[in-house]
Amino acid sequence: LAERGLRELNDLQRGELRIGSSLTIGNYWLPERISKFQALYPNIIVNCTLANTEEICLGTATGKFDLGLIEGEVKSSLAVSLEEDTIGCDRLQIIVGRSHKWFNKQEVYLEDLTQTQWIMREAGSGTQQRLEEALSNWGLDHNQLKVILILNTGEMVKAVVENGIAAAGISELMIEKELKIGTLKSIKIIDRKKNESLELVRPFLKIKHRQRFQTQLSKAFERLLIS
Repeated sequence: LAERGLRELNDLQRGELRIGSSLTIGNYWLPERISKFQALYPNIIVNCTLANTEEICLGTATGKFDLGLIEGEVKSSLAVSLEEDTIGCDRLQIIVGRSHKWFNKQEVYLEDLTQTQWIMREAGSGTQQRLEEALSNWGLDHNQLKVILILNTGEMVKAVVENGIAAAGISELMIEKELKIGTLKSIKIIDRKKNESLELVRPFLKIKHRQRFQTQLSKAFERLLIS
């Protein structure tokens, strides 16, 4: 027991923590938390890989990562191996650029979503999963939308929307600056039948392997994420 206690104490003084994170979380939410962790444990190497939700789930299930952070859903085939907890949340916004016909509107009706072109994220993206889920809950099939471009990073989506005439669904965390300077506009979606505005809130999930041994390092980082 004493030997194990010493080993675990050493775990927090040296070693490597392997995190897999989906792009939005990794670019906008996680850096501040990694900085806090490194201030507490300065000798620890944090190895963080960014990829889409599907790849992070697979990496966590196969032992590539100690912990995964995602904003999409865990596929049912991997859910058997992975335990998940909500550690935060984010709001998806429907955005347009200055050249778009909606730029001077505050809101549009749900049925108007089929009357514009769209830029989407790729199929394995958490953002894309949540957008399709929300549309489905609102009674709209995402296949009804006129998709003209599929991109694999939110930054690219944002840049193309800023300079074009298509709409996109994107994380609120990603567009704070653009909304302030007015290069992007966030549009409220109204359900005419229910006379209410539609919200797109999605959870941030922490995932880990159900059976695999968790190091003290990994547990310490989990505590920091929850606090």
